[in-house]
Amino acid sequence: MIKWQQPLSAGVQPDWPLTCLWLALLSIGLVMVASASVAFAGANYGDSWYFAKRHLVFLLMSFAVASVVLTLPTDVWRRLSVPLLLTAVALLVVVLIPGLGKKVNGAQRWINLGFFTLQVSEVAKFAVIVFFAQYFSLRPSVAVSSWREFGKLLAILSLVLALLVLEPDFGGTVVIGATVIAIMFIAGLKLRYFVPLAVGGVGLLAALAVASPYRLKRLVTFMDPWADQFNAGYQLTQSLIAFGRGEWLGMGLGNSVQKLFYLPEAHTDFIFAIFAEELGLLGGLVLLGLFAALIHRILAVYRTCRARGNAFLTYAVFAIAVLFSLQVFINVGVASGLLPTKGLTLPFISYGGNSLLVSCALVAFVLRADMEMRTAPERHTPVTNPSRVHREGSLAGGAA
Repeated sequence: MIKWQQPLSAGVQPDWPLTCLWLALLSIGLVMVASASVAFAGANYGDSWYFAKRHLVFLLMSFAVASVVLTLPTDVWRRLSVPLLLTAVALLVVVLIPGLGKKVNGAQRWINLGFFTLQVSEVAKFAVIVFFAQYFSLRPSVAVSSWREFGKLLAILSLVLALLVLEPDFGGTVVIGATVIAIMFIAGLKLRYFVPLAVGGVGLLAALAVASPYRLKRLVTFMDPWADQFNAGYQLTQSLIAFGRGEWLGMGLGNSVQKLFYLPEAHTDFIFAIFAEELGLLGGLVLLGLFAALIHRILAVYRTCRARGNAFLTYAVFAIAVLFSLQVFINVGVASGLLPTKGLTLPFISYGGNSLLVSCALVAFVLRADMEMRTAPERHTPVTNPSRVHREGSLAGGAA
């Protein structure tokens, strides 16, 4: 039986460097959404601040969700790991049903709830992290040494990824798949298990590319977008023009030209290009530095959880750091032409209520984990050998 975590000591404070970095990114995101969307919102909705107002509402909702996550003991999420995953899988199935799932630009990723449009892949990110972190904290000795157990894990992961591909949501598929593999790696999964994962992943990507000529063209176009700059390479060439116009110091906040109907998705997937155009290379480096500092602080919490012997929080916090790292790398890589174009938001910066809600919930989870570990008993043994982790999610030296 899983024991309830002890309440926090009176007066315990959250990690203020992590909190300040989080709030700084949220503030930049609000300003950049307002700037990048002003022309599009004015032309299509008759209100230049339409997206800025909605983003502010999502921001307030995110604070409310983060407050709930920060208040709840992390043991609650550990107990709910299986129901969360089952709910995420059910939603991934429901979104594919015609009439229930909302289709935008050929992708059926949303469920219209009336007051809110739910993007199921964002819910799946949180659920998958919690489930696999809990799974490896309970039975690592079996999971890392049995092909049968590995097959079960692979079947669960494959089901989630297959449903994401059917939407299709290739950005979410890559991020979730890579995050789970990272959990498996630090949980002590033997290297021989990664061979079928690597072969299967490369084979799946190749099959998806070959099966769709449009998808294959996008993969090839990013290598030389100027060869087809008015068709398949249009979005990327406009993004690169934005980077070029920004030079060192940028054109000034609000002075982007590319957001004036030249660059599609300027306030969502390609908001980093607008940021670079308005604030230049130095501004872009400062933003990336803030993300690097945020991820560094999350990894510091991971080390604390590992030192205190809480396997569940060790795996979950590390996975959150990997998730944010991948999303930032892919979004910036796409905008700068390093990676093929795919729909993936820049955490805390891009417009998108679902991404903002889940990203803030994940940061709140890390803050709660840090607060719990700083008040945990010192008798815990560091998580060094996953095969010795106790079935209750921590080493035999004590309860989590």
